[in-house]
Amino acid sequence: MLSSDQCVIQARRYFVKGLVEIPIIGSDKVFSWAAWVSLSRDNFARTADLWDTPGREAEEPYFGWLSTDRFLYASNTINLKTHFHTRPVGQRPFIELEPTDHALAVEQRTGITLDRVREIAEAVLHPADIESE
Repeated sequence: MLSSDQCVIQARRYFVKGLVEIPIIGSDKVFSWAAWVSLSRDNFARTADLWDTPGREAEEPYFGWLSTDRFLYASNTINLKTHFHTRPVGQRPFIELEPTDHALAVEQRTGITLDRVREIAEAVLHPADIESE
């Protein structure tokens, strides 16, 4: 099963899409990475049951594993520990990385500069330029 927000593989692996949000230093804005998080079967079922339920944001966050690799980081982002926070209906959930020394987790805690946002955008929009270096 695959939708824009949920994925189940062979009734054994369960994923939900959310946002890893990183504050932009000197701004009230955030940079967001869309990413998949692997949840336990029970947590996925609970998330799915409440998907269209008003007030779902009152749920405690679910433990999960980041399941999307962000190639701009020196070390793999797969399997970083997360807390998956449900938001009001219509809003993509928030992915809070466990505080570690991984660069993505550090950026989420401390923020990034607008120059870093531009660097990320350029790498995503022009990946061939990065590969040829």
